[in-house]
Amino acid sequence: MRDDVRPVPRRRWGAPPPGGIRAGDPAPYGWAPLVILFLVGLVDRVEAGLLSGLLPLIQAEWGIGDTVAGAIPTGSAIAAAAVAIPAGYLADRFSRTRVITVMVFLWAVSTTGSGLAPGFAVFFLTRMALAAAEHVDNPATGSLLADYYPPISRARAFGWTRMSAHLGGIGTVLGAVLGQAFGWRAAFLLMAIPGLLTALICLRLREPARGLLDQVTAGAAAGGAVADGAGSRRATPPRLGRQVRDVLAVRTLVIVTVGLATLGMGVAGLFYWMPTLIGRTFALSPGQAGALGGLVTVFGVVTGTLVGAWLGRRAHVTRKGGRLLVGGCGVVAGAVVMAVALLAAPRALMPFALLTAAAVILMSMATPNLTASLADVIGASSRGIAFALAQLVAGGAIAVGPLIVGILSDRTGSLTSALLVMTLPVLAGGLLTVTARGPYERDAARVLDSAHDTPPTSGA
Repeated sequence: MRDDVRPVPRRRWGAPPPGGIRAGDPAPYGWAPLVILFLVGLVDRVEAGLLSGLLPLIQAEWGIGDTVAGAIPTGSAIAAAAVAIPAGYLADRFSRTRVITVMVFLWAVSTTGSGLAPGFAVFFLTRMALAAAEHVDNPATGSLLADYYPPISRARAFGWTRMSAHLGGIGTVLGAVLGQAFGWRAAFLLMAIPGLLTALICLRLREPARGLLDQVTAGAAAGGAVADGAGSRRATPPRLGRQVRDVLAVRTLVIVTVGLATLGMGVAGLFYWMPTLIGRTFALSPGQAGALGGLVTVFGVVTGTLVGAWLGRRAHVTRKGGRLLVGGCGVVAGAVVMAVALLAAPRALMPFALLTAAAVILMSMATPNLTASLADVIGASSRGIAFALAQLVAGGAIAVGPLIVGILSDRTGSLTSALLVMTLPVLAGGLLTVTARGPYERDAARVLDSAHDTPPTSGA
């Protein structure tokens, strides 16, 4: 080979098409970014979900009660809340793909630390570190998705990635099976490997231009906008205080965030303790209970997300705030069905499993619709901080869900009754979400109007 002949560089995943980006293209950067971000979310939730399946074994080794065990996700949620604003700041000002790569690597390190912890105090700290690393990438992921995919396909993109975020049931199953076979420490060590591999994959993901797709969408009616996909090199972002004030002025975001926090508190309490409830109520081993609880959750989340995306896409063009209507009504119906399942729990395993699966399907219909709605009502330059604020509020509420269940269970002697209480905030959260339909259309239109006057930036 001649010295002056250079190899053709490999095209990175997420590179813009050679002919430019055209309005109406549902995936101008291809579907590879969605697959990679789905994988990131899946590894995230699997590593986090291990704890639920391994909890009985950990409690047995260290002799901790339900209140202390319930404090583990509380500490993790506090750590996540602490990094929320810095995470949003990073997502709006630095390369989001690099942020995600580093954080995925740190997940793997923290998961390894969980398996090597010599005592409960160190274990507790490693779980907090894992939660912090996991939640730094969330604002970056949300911001990236809105720049990889236009409004026409945004619900589908958010649906798949948020579905992965709810697939902790896979981790619960793996944790229960691996813990039963090899011990809970080996389960954590084995599950650190996927995190390392995912970090290597993220290195190949290219950063998209910020706000370009909003600009193309807004200009489509004026002549079919075409852009090269590069954007300008860098625009100075607004000051953090200005960003926060602007985001909090968006009524849709505020209402949906409060709704997410309320229902998130209930859902976190319900499904953190679900394998334990199954094991205690039906006299199953930790492996059997964890596997059953995880499978029910995974089936329900996948089915509910796909159904919710299909219904939301149609309701979006036929009803005012259609996505919010589908998501909110699904949550309300799911809360009612979950209450019926808990009341029927002492009678038979099969009715309980079927009712729980139905409840998860209904509640998961919100997954593709609520997150896409948030992206629709926030401009590209502030999506990172917007998702961070939503994470901060929701994380604080989620923190107390499992702890409340643990306290009620210890004081009343009935885990079933404690979980039944948690269906109330789920119901309230669904009702709140429906009320956001009013301001949604106005807030979404404002974002597209502002895109006419805002040049896209590279974000790198």
